[in-house]
Amino acid sequence: MAVNLQKGQKVNLMKDSGQTLGKVMIGLGWDPIQSSGSGGGFLSSLKKIIIGIDCDAAVLLCQNGKVEAKGDVVSFLNLKHSSGAVQHMGDNLTGEGDGDDEQIFVDLDKVPDRYDKLVFVVNVFGAKLKKQHFGMIKNAYIRIVDDNGKEFCRYELSENYSGMTAMIFGEIYRHNDEWKFNAIGQGTTDGDLNDVAKRYI
Repeated sequence: MAVNLQKGQKVNLMKDSGQTLGKVMIGLGWDPIQSSGSGGGFLSSLKKIIIGIDCDAAVLLCQNGKVEAKGDVVSFLNLKHSSGAVQHMGDNLTGEGDGDDEQIFVDLDKVPDRYDKLVFVVNVFGAKLKKQHFGMIKNAYIRIVDDNGKEFCRYELSENYSGMTAMIFGEIYRHNDEWKFNAIGQGTTDGDLNDVAKRYI
């Protein structure tokens, strides 16, 4: 399977063995930005102010390319799709910790036939109100890996999407009864997840 796909590149979701890939994981990670505390003295120099930036990953399950129901948006507000095919592992508000801060698992074998596309997105929560964007976050990324942990698409958000408040990462879609992945990487200035989802309504 191709590694580090470029924007617009499409691949069949196949294992190295040639078998159809059944499960994938979307991982979102970032680190809080820390700045030195104000004032002088030794103790104050140790103080750190953590700038709270909250990134959120979500999956839109589409029928004929459109989101038809509120329950077809899997996010921190709706952790599990009714089909059991998509499971969000929970919200991370700060980016504290190593590795992926948010993970969404997709079992493609469980996705009902009525869904022809799954769209993966990420946004900065409350971006407009807080006047925040990806460029203000340290080490932010979003990636997709197969069920063996092999990463085949990754975008560095901090470096490449400064000024953007949301990003359409990619989509998995059905083609001739097979699943394919399309690397999109489209940055937007949408204010929240609802604004991103409206693009598919």
